[in-house]
Amino acid sequence: MKLSVKEILKALNSKQVIKEDEVIVTNACFDSRKVIQGSLFIPLAGNRDGHEFVIKAQEFGATASFWQKDREIPTNINIPLILVDDVLSALQTLAKYYLNKVNPKVVAITGSNGKTTTKDMVASILSSEMNVVYTYANYNNEIGVPITVLNMETNTETLVVELGMDRPGQIDALSELVQPDIAVITMVGEAHIEFFGTRDKIADAKMEITNHLREDGVFIFNGDDDLLLEKSKKVSQKMITFGFNESNDIYPISYDSKKTDTSFELNIYEDSQFILPLMGDYNVKNAMASIAVANEFQIPVIAIKEQLKKFIPTKNRTEWKKAFNGADILSDVYNSNPTAVKDVLLNLKKIPTSGRRVVVLGDMLELGEQSKSLHESLFDYLDPKYFQEIYLIGSDMNYLKKKLNTKYDKLQVKYFEKTQLEELSMAIKTDLKPEDIILLKASNGIHLNKVLEQIQK
Repeated sequence: MKLSVKEILKALNSKQVIKEDEVIVTNACFDSRKVIQGSLFIPLAGNRDGHEFVIKAQEFGATASFWQKDREIPTNINIPLILVDDVLSALQTLAKYYLNKVNPKVVAITGSNGKTTTKDMVASILSSEMNVVYTYANYNNEIGVPITVLNMETNTETLVVELGMDRPGQIDALSELVQPDIAVITMVGEAHIEFFGTRDKIADAKMEITNHLREDGVFIFNGDDDLLLEKSKKVSQKMITFGFNESNDIYPISYDSKKTDTSFELNIYEDSQFILPLMGDYNVKNAMASIAVANEFQIPVIAIKEQLKKFIPTKNRTEWKKAFNGADILSDVYNSNPTAVKDVLLNLKKIPTSGRRVVVLGDMLELGEQSKSLHESLFDYLDPKYFQEIYLIGSDMNYLKKKLNTKYDKLQVKYFEKTQLEELSMAIKTDLKPEDIILLKASNGIHLNKVLEQIQK
């Protein structure tokens, strides 16, 4: 980013600035603790009003700041204050202006599962041939997306942006902001079903990504998903499907998932094996979506293979770690939903071990009225033959516990309240053996990351 205060005022169609100065801003930041020299500070309203931290941002090197007109202006601010009616709206308007100015190709990705991994894969592959900026961490909402845009360098050739949602219309607004050249939907699951009611409505919300797809753009989606297949009939742009079914444009002719890697071959390439340093055949789908994007950019297959082979996913997504005693930990503590849990269980039971497979599952949040049935649906994927010890934490996992008591010995299923993270950690450390494999998976709000830290010590 490189914008003068004067140009920012022009982008916002405003002439209102306090302490006008021809300074240049080189990045945008809404957290005063992360402000660096040259930052444009964005004082958003959250648990506390961001305007309270403008002076702190100034001390840390902010060059300028937005200031909402209905706030009283203190006298001890020495940087230019750009007056706006609404800070969030101004952030989005400026991001759209800057995106048009830099004019990169835009790849937008959404989906109930796999969107972050797919985003990371796409960015990794494309970066072998061009300057790429992509969504940092989970900056995938109405704040994170414009911040990602504004922090692009002026020489950015491609922007890979993840679009998240928790309500109807959110992806439409984000799609309108970024105007994608390529839109990707990884799949439609039950995540956030509390806010939508049905998978059909979730699919409608995901399809909003195509609302502002450029006329010459490309829509890439999971063709194994019947809902997406049906709703894609309304899309007029070029479409590419991927999935395990041979009816897709891209599908695997073979695949093999092991503990630390997954290999596969695709119908679109002759005698070309891809290797991912990740377990799980569900990651083959993420890779196929990424390869479909790469093909649109005409990335050579050898570069695709090399980038996937050394791929590093975002932290806390199916990472192998070591416990305090040497036991293998499969950490997937960032997020959880029924489809994701079932996928990882199906793959985990294939991994050989001389010890036990121990499963730690926490509540899957935002499932609304269907939470009981969706937690209970994990019953069919848990078998004492494959998973010998089960730890459950959270009020909704109590539904699953009651069902599991019908096929597990009571001593094999241990239940904890959400507040009992320390007790859970101690129970695991007491029971875990060096030859065991243990899975930790829950929604982020359960804070299993704290258990992960404890059982590594």
